[in-house]
Amino acid sequence: MWPLFALFLGLAVGSFLNVVIHRLPRGESVVYPPSRCPQCGHRLGPWDLVPVLSYLALKGRCRYCARPISPRYPLVEALTGGLFLLASLFYPPGVEALLVFLFLAFLVALAFIDVDTFELPDPLTYGLLFLGLLASWALAFPLPFRESLDGSLMAAGGLALVAGYGNFFLRRFKEGRAEVPVGPHQVHMAALFGALLGPGVGMALAFLAWALSARTGRAVALPDRLTLPLLPLAFLLAPALGLDFLESLKGSLLAAGGLALAGGLYWAFRPLPEEGEEEEPVAMGYGDVKLLGALGAWLGPYAFLALFLGVFAGALVGLLLRQRKLPFGPYLALGGVVAFFFGETIWGAYLRLLGF
Repeated sequence: MWPLFALFLGLAVGSFLNVVIHRLPRGESVVYPPSRCPQCGHRLGPWDLVPVLSYLALKGRCRYCARPISPRYPLVEALTGGLFLLASLFYPPGVEALLVFLFLAFLVALAFIDVDTFELPDPLTYGLLFLGLLASWALAFPLPFRESLDGSLMAAGGLALVAGYGNFFLRRFKEGRAEVPVGPHQVHMAALFGALLGPGVGMALAFLAWALSARTGRAVALPDRLTLPLLPLAFLLAPALGLDFLESLKGSLLAAGGLALAGGLYWAFRPLPEEGEEEEPVAMGYGDVKLLGALGAWLGPYAFLALFLGVFAGALVGLLLRQRKLPFGPYLALGGVVAFFFGETIWGAYLRLLGF
């Protein structure tokens, strides 16, 4: 009975997620006005909104204007229902199951919005992040709070550095424009100092640079030409400062992740840049960094498994479709779902393959 209830609940939630996916990027309310046909604008009745079945009964066309309805609508509903059904096989009825349902719903919405817009909305990425941290703090679920917080910061810091190096190579090693008051330059600086001096000092120095940038109106940060090449060297020099490699790496990722997520939250509330400002080409946006940081709050170190699975799936799809530009969010979400339910099993199988 519980799996059946979870399936029907997922179908209903999927119907609501269709509204979120359509309206949130447009800045529209997700609760008002009631659902309407996106083509003729006619308000939909109860019998038009039965998940999946209405689409099949109407043969994929609007009851009022007879225009085709995107098959994406029943796909989102069926996918959400299937994920909730999967979750019900792992978690009995209770608060933990409800939290997992919310986790899955966030990922479905983020994945499809990224497909449509190549953007991951901050209300959803940070909502998923704070929900994971709150659940860990209040219930020690899905992880103890410290493990959840460290997982979030390290995951965000790791992908922020991947983005930093990718963008550096894309610019052919030219210095990029530094954001004022905070941006990737401060993140890279935090990573460097975090590797040498520990995460607390690394974050403190980068936050100081942020404050000075805000005060002076000019970017106060070390150039990428210095921080990015020196970071690998810092890991090698760490033993001379009394740190082992893993401790130095963790300090770097924690400091970078703290700056990346704090800076992203700042820009989420800042007014958008004026039209006419040119954006530099990037290999990866910070929306993916925030999403992986959110996954880290739920998965801990398995967030890096989610990243690996996402990269593998994205590369495979890109090769099959012969596409060079793909939204990464759906593949991160896929990796996150697989790592959440099967991460321990996959990691155990990998260790056994290596003979451990």
